[in-house]
Amino acid sequence: MARDESDATPLTTRDALIEWFAQGEKPKDAFLIGTEHEKVPFYRADLAPVPYEGERGIGALLDGVQRATGWEPIIDAGRVIGLAAAEGGGAISIEPGGQFELSGAPLPDVHATSLELAQHLDAARAAADPLGIGFLTLGMSPKWTRGETPVMPKSRYRIMQAYMPKVGTLGLDMMLRTATVQVNLDFASEADMVRKMRVGLALQPVATALFANSPFTDGRPNGFLSRRSEIWRHTDPDRTGMLPRAFEPGFGYEAYADWLLDMPMYFVKRGETYHDVSGASFRDLMEGRLAALPGERATRSDWANHASTAFPEVRLKRFLEMRGADVGDPGMIAAQAAFWVGLLYDDAALDGALDLIDGWDAAAREALRAEVPRLGLAAEIGGRSVREVARDALGLAEAGLKARARRDGQGRDETLHLAPLHAIAASRTRAEDLLALYEGPWNGSVDPAFGACTF
Repeated sequence: MARDESDATPLTTRDALIEWFAQGEKPKDAFLIGTEHEKVPFYRADLAPVPYEGERGIGALLDGVQRATGWEPIIDAGRVIGLAAAEGGGAISIEPGGQFELSGAPLPDVHATSLELAQHLDAARAAADPLGIGFLTLGMSPKWTRGETPVMPKSRYRIMQAYMPKVGTLGLDMMLRTATVQVNLDFASEADMVRKMRVGLALQPVATALFANSPFTDGRPNGFLSRRSEIWRHTDPDRTGMLPRAFEPGFGYEAYADWLLDMPMYFVKRGETYHDVSGASFRDLMEGRLAALPGERATRSDWANHASTAFPEVRLKRFLEMRGADVGDPGMIAAQAAFWVGLLYDDAALDGALDLIDGWDAAAREALRAEVPRLGLAAEIGGRSVREVARDALGLAEAGLKARARRDGQGRDETLHLAPLHAIAASRTRAEDLLALYEGPWNGSVDPAFGACTF
């Protein structure tokens, strides 16, 4: 996330919290697509991680991209920690371990998101090449230990870094060593949000399997196809997971708001200062009873920022975020957008997806979530392999994209972006390809990944 919200409008009632979500509703013909992806930087000369400081650090990289794009710097405690486009809504941020993130602008189709990605990568490489920096297309840094990974100077991250070990065993690995890609999608109504949320949650492990791309940690295989996904299972049970309440009767904005109210806070931002209130209740902030900030009351920006610190497999803000995929190469980033747009933006495809997940109870969904990081397409649910389910889901997504009929300059519809996923469903995941290389031509070393797996 590039920058925290800034809106001092008071929030005094629970209804106002619920209404905040409802304000995201859009007519179907105004639906847009936002993509976000993280990429791990490294020095090409010695395959070392890139710190923030120095003439060839992340700060210098941001300065170079700023000069190339003209985007406005985002400042935290006197340091540039991101960039924001003056128009359009795009932004660049740095994640805790230096992962370089593009938060794309809301765009009309997958073709446009693919073009945006290409333009961003051109600008990033133009700034990175003179510094000797490359970017990995892997879902986890494959070589460095957590202790060897630099920490970025971003105020909210210091608060999170102190809190993570109190609530899980791998939260710091999540922060410092993983890289994801997500797509952000619109909804027309509360009922539309619920349908999309349920399909997104149930099929998120299927996406995790298709995009599995993080099989190495500390210079060797880690036993998983998506170690990134497994790490999230051990990060913070209060704010992560498959959100079973989304499948309960009556779920909607109110139930999600209640879940957020029960979720402990990280911080309250006032001016440029982040106040550590980790573990505190948002209800206490609404009532002016926070021990760390007595008398301070909640604002709209507090609620937006709090919502951004929830990390379920599908997150609701004023749009829906699909969060289950490892980052990959540019084709895979576009494929992730195409997969979910095809499933969720066409009514017939969405109906078909709801039929596909019908009969999966909470226990089955949780079991699938637990098995997929290790087994990938070989995991099973409802007596079927994930590979079989993935093929069905891809068929629905393809039909949905054909029905949208959004064409590029060569007359091609968005189904062209599904090609990498069809190939994976017919063969094996990118993670399995990498493991075969490690056991074969790479001779038991992950170092060749720094040449083979880069943007």
